Amino acid sequence: MRRSTHRNVRGIRHVDLMDVQLASSETARRINRDIVLEMIRTSQPISRADLARRSGLQRSTVSQIVEQLIREKWVREGSIASAPRGRRPTLLGLNEDLVAIAVDIHPRQAIVAIVDLNGRLLARSLVPMTSDPESSTRLIIDCMQRMHRTVPRKSTEGIGISLPGRVDPGTQRMTFAPNLRWPEFDLKKVIETKMGLPVKMENAATACLLAELTFARMDGVRDAVLVTVSEGVGTGVFANGQLISGAHGLAGEFGHIPIDPAGPRCGCGQNGCWETFASCNAALRYYHEMQPKAHAITFNELLNLAEEGNAQAAQALAKQAKYIGRGLRMIIAALSPSEILIAGDITSAWHRFGPTIEKEASDLTLAGEPPIIRPTHESEIARLRGAAALVFQRRSPMEQPESPGVAVPDGDRGGLQIQTA
Repeated sequence: MRRSTHRNVRGIRHVDLMDVQLASSETARRINRDIVLEMIRTSQPISRADLARRSGLQRSTVSQIVEQLIREKWVREGSIASAPRGRRPTLLGLNEDLVAIAVDIHPRQAIVAIVDLNGRLLARSLVPMTSDPESSTRLIIDCMQRMHRTVPRKSTEGIGISLPGRVDPGTQRMTFAPNLRWPEFDLKKVIETKMGLPVKMENAATACLLAELTFARMDGVRDAVLVTVSEGVGTGVFANGQLISGAHGLAGEFGHIPIDPAGPRCGCGQNGCWETFASCNAALRYYHEMQPKAHAITFNELLNLAEEGNAQAAQALAKQAKYIGRGLRMIIAALSPSEILIAGDITSAWHRFGPTIEKEASDLTLAGEPPIIRPTHESEIARLRGAAALVFQRRSPMEQPESPGVAVPDGDRGGLQIQTA
């Protein structure tokens, strides 16, 4: 017997009359569509009958939704399942011929990839970056055009870009990217004009978090923070079941909260920001303070030195881990997430970082159990998957194409809907 989830709802709930949409039959159809598409994504291959059974929807409703998703090219029919008796069902899965171009931009290089609807990387290439946004963008566009020609039979839905900075959700322009050090530049417009595809941009940490929500199993988690540790420190916030962007997209900029006013100068212009103590650049600084005559090395080389027994390298990484954990105290006190995910090259040496980070962070748990702290282990892939997920997210019915002349898919062409606030 199925347990009823109906409750009598009493009292007053705050409704913002400046931002309200009345429920309609179309709203119900859109919700049912999202549920069916998510069930196909997580349980593929799956039959129509199993979708009806698991969702509780009428078989006729499921069939209508599936036919719509097939017409929109989000879903396709695959193999025929065996059955003990009766008609053998046709199994459904996501359409792997639907792809996005994903770009992950760092201060010194960009990574361009083709990512399919299941989050698989089909191609990948590196592009050098400079302090000149125009020349850097030309190199990225050249790479995208070459890569796009290698998948002529795929349907490219758009371009997603992961950035080391913040993006205004309204204008889709960079509002804060101190480590990139670019002057004012309309990256979205330039790429859309050259590529003829819609472009979505987002902060790298939020893109990583979106990848976890879209392609990983995070059902039941409604409060989480993802921290990227690379040239800087970025955070993406998922609170009460919504991705939080804030005014001008600046919500969650914990990396630029000063923790020591006497600390090093930060790229944002302040002194002693969290990222000046916890980033990979900070770890390299610690190492060179102990080994001033050592030649310049990369962070991955620093990790290798520590594994080979270099005491100074190990001390530099331990100091970085300590400051990462101390900074997480701000996040725990401010947001009280149930999970904190860490992304970046440090996850490859989690045996060094994990215990120190967890100990430092758990010292400021005000009540209850401390949050689960875990690595993603897919820093680069997560950023690319997140950039692709930006493209695959369903467009809001109120949202219009940002640029005239840009090809926008027909109809309600979208995958999972992750709410933003």
